[in-house]
Amino acid sequence: MAQAGVTRREVLGGCFAFAAGQACGQSRDFVSQTSAGTAPAGPSRVVIARDAALRSGGSVDSARLAALLDRAMQAFFEVDKPVEAWRRVVKPGEVVGLKVNCLAGKGASTHPALAEIICERLQQAGIRARDILIWDRLSDDLESAGFRIQTGRDRVRVMGNELLGYEDELSTWGSAGSLLAKALTRVCDAVINLPVLKDHGIVGVTLALKNLFGAVHNPNKYHPNAGDPYVADVYMLPPIRQKVRLAICDAVNGQYEGGPSYMPQWSWPFNGLLVARDPVALDRTGWEIIEEERARRGMKPLREAGREPRWIARAARYGIGTDDPRRIRRIEV
Repeated sequence: MAQAGVTRREVLGGCFAFAAGQACGQSRDFVSQTSAGTAPAGPSRVVIARDAALRSGGSVDSARLAALLDRAMQAFFEVDKPVEAWRRVVKPGEVVGLKVNCLAGKGASTHPALAEIICERLQQAGIRARDILIWDRLSDDLESAGFRIQTGRDRVRVMGNELLGYEDELSTWGSAGSLLAKALTRVCDAVINLPVLKDHGIVGVTLALKNLFGAVHNPNKYHPNAGDPYVADVYMLPPIRQKVRLAICDAVNGQYEGGPSYMPQWSWPFNGLLVARDPVALDRTGWEIIEEERARRGMKPLREAGREPRWIARAARYGIGTDDPRRIRRIEV
């Protein structure tokens, strides 16, 4: 995957995003521990946690999923208790958003059980239920994936962007010009990104970076040229760079062809979760997992299919993270 030279626009954009991140209201130490703001100096760590017995009678065993998440978080943050890991991500008094991916309905969306377990762990870490928001682009998508819309202020809220609305002025970076969801800009202090391990029929894959298309009003605009440079440019919008602190990829089910819609004939039980601070490293790792499954099924690699996700390399050049396998440490637990 050859990388073109970094353009002046890319350099200036990266500098702008870094400056915006430094202006964020959190303390510098907390941001450095939890934010994706700039590429880490050392290797980027991606935890891959799997449980072959995750399913019971065809459905996901919630208790085993909770244990899998705890194991993944403890391994990533190198702590003995799950609550210690979550305290590295959030702090009491913050409003925390869970950006799920529900476009495909049941089968290829973020599992409600996973979001529910994360909500429990956040509360154990000191976040009030009323300060947790599960959100995606549309309430209809959330409901199709099994979530229940909740707007009351005394509990965890679940809602689509149409209920909270979008900003009136465009946010711009490079090729991206969008109205950002108020869930991101005005409600949440921190965002935990919960994408799905999935192929995409236009842009190659849809993982951590592309999941933030759900934060803009016009994602349909950003699919030409297999999503390059659009996926990376959208992620460079300052509120996204400032607020997304962690990615937990729902890889209970993987899909290697036919996405973003759910296509059971091209799905397989990966029975896992991927955890990373670096969304580029996570996307590179998830892409490799999808390619490995395509190869096992005798399918062409995405490059030969005409939809190589080149925007992953571009995001690395922007400084969002790394796509260099030599600088990605895969930790399997």
